[in-house]
Amino acid sequence: MHIQDSILTTLPVFKVTDSLKKVIQFFEQATYSHVAVVDNEVYLGVLEKNDLDTFEEDKQIEDYRYQLATFFARPEASWLDVLEAFSKNDANILPVVEDSGKVVGYYDLIDVVNLFIETPFFTEPGGILVLAKGIKDYSFSEIAQIVESNNLKLIGAFITDSRNDVIQITIKIGATHLNEVIQSFRRYNYTILYGNDDDQFLEDLKQRSDYLDKYLNV
Repeated sequence: MHIQDSILTTLPVFKVTDSLKKVIQFFEQATYSHVAVVDNEVYLGVLEKNDLDTFEEDKQIEDYRYQLATFFARPEASWLDVLEAFSKNDANILPVVEDSGKVVGYYDLIDVVNLFIETPFFTEPGGILVLAKGIKDYSFSEIAQIVESNNLKLIGAFITDSRNDVIQITIKIGATHLNEVIQSFRRYNYTILYGNDDDQFLEDLKQRSDYLDKYLNV
C-alpha cells in the first residue's frame, strides 16, 4: 500500500494575502472541511469551513490568522498516522507538508479509508471477534498464540477502543466457525463483545431461558 499515490494536487492552497471572498467561494462549491494557507510558500495552517459564517468578504486571510489550525501530515507518514490525524482533527481533508514547509497536496479522507478497506483485514475471508480485557493484562502476542493454538490464522488485529482501563481489540481470523477459539479466549479471561453468529445465538438463547425462568418463578 503506497498512500503517497493518493496525494491530491488539484485542490487550491491559499496565500495569507488572498481575500476571504476566494475562500468563501471555495467552501461554497466544495464539501471539504478545511483549506490550507501559506505565507511566502510556507505552510501556516488551515481555515475551517465551520467558521464560514464569521468570514467577511472584504478582508484578507491575514485578518483571520489567529483562527488557523495547524494540523498536517508529512509525505512519509503511514496510512495509520494519516487516519489518526483525520480522527483527531475532525477533518475530511488533510494538508501534506514537507519539512521545508511546502504544501505538496492533500489527503482526502474517503481515499484513505478506501485504501484501508482494500487491506487483507477486509478482503480475506474469515470471521471477526471483538475482545475486551484489562489494559495491563492483554498482549498481542498472547492473542496470536491463542488463535494459532487452535490451528487458525490471525489475519489482523487492532485496538478499537480504550477507556476505564479496559482495552477493546478487534481481530480477524481465517475461519468462520469460531466457537473453539472463543472458548479459548474466555479461558484466558478475555470478554467476547462480538463473536460469530453461532456463539451469539447461544448467548441470546441462554439470556431468554434465564428470563423465562425468572418469569415462571414470580
